[in-house]
Amino acid sequence: MNKFQFLLPSALALCLSGAYAQTERRALSIEEMFRLADENNRHIRAKTSAAAEAEADALTAKNDFLPSINASLSLAYNGDGTITDRNFSNAFTAPIPHFGNNFAIEVSQTVYAGGAIKNRAKIASLQSQIAELNVENSRQQIRLLIAGNFLELCKMHNQAAVFDSHIDQTQKMLDNMRKRHSEGVALQNDITRYELQLQSLTYSKIRLQNTMLVLNNRLTSALGLPQSLSILPDSAFHEIMTEEGGEYWQNAATASSATLQAAATAAEINAHREKLVRAELLPQIALFAADHLDGPVTIDIPAINKNFNYWAVGVGIKYNIGNLYKSGRKIRAAQLAMRKAAEEKDETEESVILAVREAHIRYREAFALLEVRNKSVELARRNYDIISYRYGNDTALITDLLDAAAQKLEAELHATNARIEIAYNYYMLKYTAGTL
Repeated sequence: MNKFQFLLPSALALCLSGAYAQTERRALSIEEMFRLADENNRHIRAKTSAAAEAEADALTAKNDFLPSINASLSLAYNGDGTITDRNFSNAFTAPIPHFGNNFAIEVSQTVYAGGAIKNRAKIASLQSQIAELNVENSRQQIRLLIAGNFLELCKMHNQAAVFDSHIDQTQKMLDNMRKRHSEGVALQNDITRYELQLQSLTYSKIRLQNTMLVLNNRLTSALGLPQSLSILPDSAFHEIMTEEGGEYWQNAATASSATLQAAATAAEINAHREKLVRAELLPQIALFAADHLDGPVTIDIPAINKNFNYWAVGVGIKYNIGNLYKSGRKIRAAQLAMRKAAEEKDETEESVILAVREAHIRYREAFALLEVRNKSVELARRNYDIISYRYGNDTALITDLLDAAAQKLEAELHATNARIEIAYNYYMLKYTAGTL
């Protein structure tokens, strides 16, 4: 191995570390990131705008409860009329006052529509609720994404510390080997193998730093922060673990899950749509009042150059007879849609409860994994110390020492991430229950 091959990975690592350190650095807790996402995340803002639009539509639907008022005004130039016999002979001109005017105002109020107006308004209101639940669902998804990337970033920082420790340990072992080689008690092959080990560790750290940059970019994008910002890990999440049992989380999901609430709301919408279809079989009754002011009066000959005012109040009934033979199929389709929505609601509820149970099992499992990982580190370190001592006394091979170092590295990497796995499973449990 030439000197260039030896120095290149180290140079890359130093350059990358320098580039990473040049950015602005900021420590953020998960709660702070959740708040920033609520304010800045584009996906959440889009869903929020959709919810505002749905709310406006719901308010518009309530306008049908209000009376309708129509007013019209027209001014016209009237030409003279012509009167003829039935065979169009003996024509003569009938003068008509040339200035004509028309003013009318009509007020109507639907007093009975078989519940159609009420059900349309209720459907619009429920659709607004679903839009709000979509916002909450998006918020939960973005928060889980942020928590996952942030905890992964914490893993990478922890692993970087482990790699630094092993690189330092390997470098010290190399120095010791070179000293022993100069004394004639170590082989050059042993030194070469450990140089390869050092290069492997250095390259692994470069890949780790690149992964940290990728995760950092994902987080800043989700939070609406500049890409130049470097987010530092925060260990505060270690302090928020809870010990609630499975029943607690199932109750939390039943009360808080936006997915469950959206399914229940969809079922309610279909129930109101079925009522809306049935309302088509009933007549519509409305009260009305009207006032007209017309001039000149042209229904008489000669025309009377005066204004004619007349008004009326009354009750109007409208009924579409065709609905008697058209609505049957509509009602059948609405009933099937209502049944489907109810079945989907039950299916969603079952899926959410099963997901909560699984998430709780994985959360409890993470604690057991932490104990196993800690014990593995203890054993790996003990094994490495023994092999290192034996190698120093020429009773162990270099391959044994390399294997022991690799086992120690793997055990420490797994152990440093086990606590973070607990945190991730905790956030996954909260997300599944709809309380993240």
